[in-house]
Amino acid sequence: MAKKAEPPAKKNVLGRVKNHLKMGIVGLPNVGKSSLFNLLTKAQAKAENFPFCTIEPNEARVPLPDDRFSWLCEVYQPASKVPAYLEVWDIAGLVRGASEGEGLGNAFLANIMSVDGIYHVIRIFEDSDVTHVEGDIEPIRDLDIISSELRIKDQQVIEKLIQPMRRMANSDPKHRPELAIHEKFKEWLDSGKDIRDGNWNNKEIEVLNKILFLTAKPVVYLVNMSTEDYVSKKNKWLGKIAQWVKTNAPGTPIIPFSVALEQKLIDMPTQADKEAYLASLGAGTKSGLDKIVQAGYGALNLATFFTCGPDEVRAWPVMGGSKAPQAAGTIHTDFEACFIRAEVMAFADLKELGSESAVKAAGKYRTEGKGYDVVDGDIMLIKHNAGGAKKK
Repeated sequence: MAKKAEPPAKKNVLGRVKNHLKMGIVGLPNVGKSSLFNLLTKAQAKAENFPFCTIEPNEARVPLPDDRFSWLCEVYQPASKVPAYLEVWDIAGLVRGASEGEGLGNAFLANIMSVDGIYHVIRIFEDSDVTHVEGDIEPIRDLDIISSELRIKDQQVIEKLIQPMRRMANSDPKHRPELAIHEKFKEWLDSGKDIRDGNWNNKEIEVLNKILFLTAKPVVYLVNMSTEDYVSKKNKWLGKIAQWVKTNAPGTPIIPFSVALEQKLIDMPTQADKEAYLASLGAGTKSGLDKIVQAGYGALNLATFFTCGPDEVRAWPVMGGSKAPQAAGTIHTDFEACFIRAEVMAFADLKELGSESAVKAAGKYRTEGKGYDVVDGDIMLIKHNAGGAKKK
């Protein structure tokens, strides 16, 4: 009798284990970082045409575009509607030598350390009125600068950690396994590779998640184009950027967008005006902002579950792979400790069948316990005994 196949092992995720995770917008000065932040958040962060106009990171919460949430609000007609949010930081521009303190490098690198994922903005548009800190448009060079500065900073961090470990390992062999792990990280970084691209075991990931290397953070590459190039989907740099990412960060998302186009759209008074303008540019032309937010949410390994009723429809961000009690804990910390069970239905089943009663009649309304892995799109009713009585 053939042996039953084992389920594939889950890959451990690098980074902080929490539900309030942040994406930081990173890049050289004047590539469109603060302009993108303004567009995403409709905040009024400065976006002047000179380096270092953003000294402290601007922070905002950006609603996650989610058609499922909109549909649930239409069905339940709740008194309160609370979407899931992506937290975004606008971080001032890095320059060559930032890891050695050039520009405002040390402060900016510290701000990157505070976020959990990176939007790396690359500029490929030409504009004589918008200066480039390196003098000309060469996005492959720009990619190398930012990536190198982050890696150099990580190399500095690991070197400082290793020095005292070596002394301890020389005097006491019990420290040698820990030293070996850290030397493996150093060797990886010294070879020009980013931590996120390594195949690390459980023990190594446990150590990495305490150090929080800059190059361990997930990245989404955002390519800022002129309106004309964005509409035509053509620019001499696109293929070269794709090849650079394939070589240096395989599997990492690349999203072309146009700050110039998005700024024009955001100033239009109605959605109908925006749609008419986009249609005039050519079939298939769309705003890229929703895709950017969704890609950041996905890069952070966040999933969404919903709680629904006449009082409130709410979308809750939760780390992918979370158990039901952990999901309950995002609603209130007491709910995790006092979790009893969760009543669950899939969004797809509710939309297909039309009502909770129809989902129940079809046998697709389930009761799940503490071992249940929450699935993106779950609609959950949490039952707990926080406060000493069973509550929902």
